Amino acid sequence: MNRKGGQTALALGALGVVFGDIGTSPLYTLDTLFNPSDPHPVTVSAVSVYGAVSSIFWSGLLVVTVTYVLLVMRADNDGEGGIMALITLIRRLGRENRKAVPQVLALLGVFGAALFFGDSMITPAISVLSAVEGVEVAAPSVAHLVVLITALVLLVLFLLQRLGTGAVGKLFGPIMFCWFVSIALCGIHGLVKDPAILKALSPVYAGEFIFGHFTTGFFTLSAVVLSVTGAEALFADMGHFGRKPITRVWLLLVWPAVTLDYLGQGALVLHDPKAVSNPFFLLAPSWAQLPLVILATVATVIASQSVISGAFSVARQAAQIGYLPRLRIDHTSEEHIGQIYVPWINWALLVAVLALVFTFQSSNALAYAYGSAVTGTITITTLLFFYIARQRWHWRKRWIVLAATPLLIVDVLFFAANMIKLVHGAWLPFLVGILVFTVMATWRKGRSVVTGLRKTSEGPLQDFVEYLHTQDLPRVAGTGIFLNRGKETAPLALRANVEHNHVLHKNVLIISVETLPVPHVPVAERLEVDDLGYIEDRIYHVTARFGYKDTPNVPELLPLLAEQHQRVVNSEEISYFLSTIDLHLKPGVRHDWNRWRKRLFITTSRLTADAAEYFQLPRERTVIMGSRIEI
Repeated sequence: MNRKGGQTALALGALGVVFGDIGTSPLYTLDTLFNPSDPHPVTVSAVSVYGAVSSIFWSGLLVVTVTYVLLVMRADNDGEGGIMALITLIRRLGRENRKAVPQVLALLGVFGAALFFGDSMITPAISVLSAVEGVEVAAPSVAHLVVLITALVLLVLFLLQRLGTGAVGKLFGPIMFCWFVSIALCGIHGLVKDPAILKALSPVYAGEFIFGHFTTGFFTLSAVVLSVTGAEALFADMGHFGRKPITRVWLLLVWPAVTLDYLGQGALVLHDPKAVSNPFFLLAPSWAQLPLVILATVATVIASQSVISGAFSVARQAAQIGYLPRLRIDHTSEEHIGQIYVPWINWALLVAVLALVFTFQSSNALAYAYGSAVTGTITITTLLFFYIARQRWHWRKRWIVLAATPLLIVDVLFFAANMIKLVHGAWLPFLVGILVFTVMATWRKGRSVVTGLRKTSEGPLQDFVEYLHTQDLPRVAGTGIFLNRGKETAPLALRANVEHNHVLHKNVLIISVETLPVPHVPVAERLEVDDLGYIEDRIYHVTARFGYKDTPNVPELLPLLAEQHQRVVNSEEISYFLSTIDLHLKPGVRHDWNRWRKRLFITTSRLTADAAEYFQLPRERTVIMGSRIEI
């Protein structure tokens, strides 16, 4: 009984967090598809309506159900999903296979993660805007305030991020359950007007519309893809809720509900072609339109919250595996480690989202820019999955070809249709993706260069310990804990303390924090201790291993050190030492990368969070010693 209750709770939680984006797509998909101001307008007719609804249904089947639910969600990384999980799997395969293919695919995956940030900008803007636009139907007298109301809703949403989503999150599931029931009922209400729309469930109508009327049908794919935006959330949030609850919720509630709503909208448009201007809200009875606007606004805020939280998570994971600087991260819940707030990402998204709302001013205009990031991410995810299926699970080539070919054809068609609208806004998420990818690649390259320079400056750790063994230095009471990037070199702070203060602590711990390409590291495998060959000197090196979703808390390692390795440390006699690096550009020096990338790396380094805060060190016991490196 408890197990059943736990699965129900997970399913309800998944309903609130995972399906907000894809569940609110009926708000704008069909409206965008038949928008008369579209550069490639579609005339309302029986053929186009049947073809559009059929294309939407089969896109949900192929992209969400087959690609993600049946296939991609199998490629978990110790239970965790998301494109960062695929990247870590690819990188792991790259260590076993020195060929260039895994390296290229890993970079492609990083670009897919970068595209996610473009999606994170557009989703809150288009979702909330499309919901608030419902007042044009329910309360036309305030239609001129749509943009202002949208901006205020989004401003409040981003301002509340620092408080966390724990309390509000408990309401997400029940609200989204009401949402899906409501849109399903609206769909049934529309179906009564023209039940013949059920014929659109046949793939014949989609095939005839897209390929039989290719000059029209192909262009509609850029709008059809809006119906599957948010599909990547099923995979990304798998670690929080599990594959089974997400799969069940999609198959038993979400997919049937959105399908009924699309069918109902199609039936309404067939019955009254004028309803094509806003079929979602016109589908509801007049008495229910205003309550539906309110429910839709709340649902789109939930969808936006999910995407914003996803951006925080992706940024954190990228920083953990070395693609972004160490960002300031606030944990907003003592019970759930995954609930985090990243201030820099939050304010950058707020500025971008408000700029999009005031620039585009309608969901139809913004829809031109929406699909390109999504189709790019879906295509990259499909490619990475089938490579992993071949290399990790050794699927036979013929099965790979049979499965991958139709899915990639669909992905490429969606991608190509969106690329045609580059000049109408599709360039925006790609530009954001390219900029973020450039920052991520530059940061990883820069870290490698700086690490090499630090090794030269710090010198070998073993040589320094042997030097200390020959010196008769005074040993002061207590323990000095020096954080270092690795085991090879001596911490700059330790070297400076010896050279300038001419003392050593009675106990010296050199701690290196490593982030492994796995979500979590078991506590039993957390620590590795090395006495460095001179155990009587009480100088030890400790390697602390964390997963990319773990929180690196250094003080919490000390009880574990005593329990597992019998190194007892008195918490009242500890001093923490940090080595900081001040980066400067040195004229004329090159390290196989362009000067502008050096400047970008140095600028990005200014975003690095305070190390004491990041490793949760007590301020009153932390000493920071700096050094200068020129690149």
